[in-house]
Amino acid sequence: MAAPMDQRIAVPIDDPNADTEWNEILRKHKIIPEKPPSPTPMIQEAILEARRLAHENRLEGKDLSDLDDLEDEEDEEFLESYRQKRLQELSALSKKSVHGSVYPLSKPEYQREVTEASNNGPVFVHLASGLSTNVESRVLGQLWRQAAQEYGDVKFCEMPASRAIEGYPEKNCPTILVYKNGDIVKQIVTLMTVGGPKMSMLQLDNLLVEVGAVKENDMRVQKRRREAEDAEEERIVNKGIKSSSDRRKQDDDDGDWD
Repeated sequence: MAAPMDQRIAVPIDDPNADTEWNEILRKHKIIPEKPPSPTPMIQEAILEARRLAHENRLEGKDLSDLDDLEDEEDEEFLESYRQKRLQELSALSKKSVHGSVYPLSKPEYQREVTEASNNGPVFVHLASGLSTNVESRVLGQLWRQAAQEYGDVKFCEMPASRAIEGYPEKNCPTILVYKNGDIVKQIVTLMTVGGPKMSMLQLDNLLVEVGAVKENDMRVQKRRREAEDAEEERIVNKGIKSSSDRRKQDDDDGDWD
């Protein structure tokens, strides 16, 4: 028979993590491990930090007209400081906006206008289809023109693919080439990976940010994203209203049969 000190005693434990007097005694005698720290304080701290950042960045993406509409909602001094920040950003963009339109390219000037020019900043090239039936190329051409107007600090070029590269397959059009420091840093063949014929400025904004042509917090990028989020929220609300209306109509129709 084993000595009493050698015998294992079964200690009843309901929940080793519960805050009970019994568990405290067991922890003190190292029968059960210490209770792990609660994640609640860390979660609460993360939530508070997220709220603080959201409050500080609540005006990101708003232009001067938007700021005027907030005069009754925001602190006047804070709003004025943000207005001055926006004016400085607009002034800086204006000084850098040396382009403003799409550059049509020819083969002899490609080296100068694209490869060498990319040493001063990213250059975006649209190798366009020669067929009017190529919907994606037409869509990209329209986006190229809009982007060139909005991002005057970025150079956008366009050239028929067959003139740029002899025998270039029509099935690969449109092709996007992004040059930086004399090299191709991004190549997109057709718009399949960026929305296809439904590609919008949102996808083009993402591309600009990805290659470092503009910053993530660029006011033009932020404004478009905010507008897209607002439009999506409105769509969801309208969808909910319609669903509710359809259910009420269905209930009324069912009631007519009773």
